[in-house]
Amino acid sequence: DGKIYDAYVIYPKNHTNEANFVEYFVYQIMPDILENKCGYKLCIYGRDIYPGEDTVSAIEKRMQKSRRLIILLTHHLINCKEHAYDQHIALYNALIQNDTKVILLEMEAIGTYGKLQESLRFIIKQQGTIKWKEQHTVHPQSSNSRFWKQVRYHMPLTLKSS
Repeated sequence: DGKIYDAYVIYPKNHTNEANFVEYFVYQIMPDILENKCGYKLCIYGRDIYPGEDTVSAIEKRMQKSRRLIILLTHHLINCKEHAYDQHIALYNALIQNDTKVILLEMEAIGTYGKLQESLRFIIKQQGTIKWKEQHTVHPQSSNSRFWKQVRYHMPLTLKSS
């Protein structure tokens, strides 16, 4: 299908304390489980987009070469007034072009979805979110936890056996 990545990961890129766990999750836990244990290939901003590349076109190209979009929902992502460019492109591709499936990971209890942009609310209404619960943090590396099984269910089939 011409795709290089199984999923492009969108996460809030802020540098506050609550972002520390999200960044640890994105750079350590997700690659360990999804890449090392399950054989997927992720595209993570900051790891797979290189310094000196035109960020905007690099993000677009990587998304076009990804089979899924994984969006980590956090309060920062929701309350952020200027939405990240990659989130805009992702939602456009998912909703308007209808060519990419979105996987929403609710990293903290969001509560009401009223503050979310309409496109995210639409996706949640259609397919829901996969909730990260605190007890997962005891053994986040267990690829057999309910959370990771739900994530894998929404991921494309891998050619490599997991």
